Amino acid sequence: MIVVAALGDSIVAGSPYWDPDPVVQARIGGALDPESQWEHWAARADPRLAFRNHGVYGERTDEIARRFDTAATGADVLVVQGGINDIAQGRDVQRAADNLRALVRRGQALGLPVAVANVLPWNGGWPRTEEPIRRLNALVAELAVAEGVPVLPFHETLESDEQPGRMRPEWTSDGDHPSVAGYRRLGELAFELPR
Repeated sequence: MIVVAALGDSIVAGSPYWDPDPVVQARIGGALDPESQWEHWAARADPRLAFRNHGVYGERTDEIARRFDTAATGADVLVVQGGINDIAQGRDVQRAADNLRALVRRGQALGLPVAVANVLPWNGGWPRTEEPIRRLNALVAELAVAEGVPVLPFHETLESDEQPGRMRPEWTSDGDHPSVAGYRRLGELAFELPR
């Protein structure tokens, strides 16, 4: 088995129908669905993968960074994701990119293969957030090249051709998070095991 630690916000957690925290699971109740995680679909596509979901709803990149040690311990691979909550809270996208770069470097310092996911389109924040999302994603692409890690193309995988800057309606559950169909696309089409 290859243990993949996925560290990030609600997109890693699987919101709105999944969360790794049992307290949040109890609140979700009857709507709880483990297929509402990209990790579920990536593991189905490659049975060697054992994902550890370290996603926390609403966290910014600086908050995600505080959980690095817990997530990375015992992992064979690290996936870093985050940034939309920085944008939602009006934080500087350069600082968010710097935080993601620091997480990538911390993973590499442990000898882990690392991948970084870019930020999804955000229907609920469009059009106000489209420009900062594109700016942050450009910075994520730059840091990935500089650090020699792959970018998981979450944005491109769920962006609508007909409505740029937004997810297609069938790929989002609430305008903020993917639907099960959206998570399936991320797990099957956007996930690449870093080497």
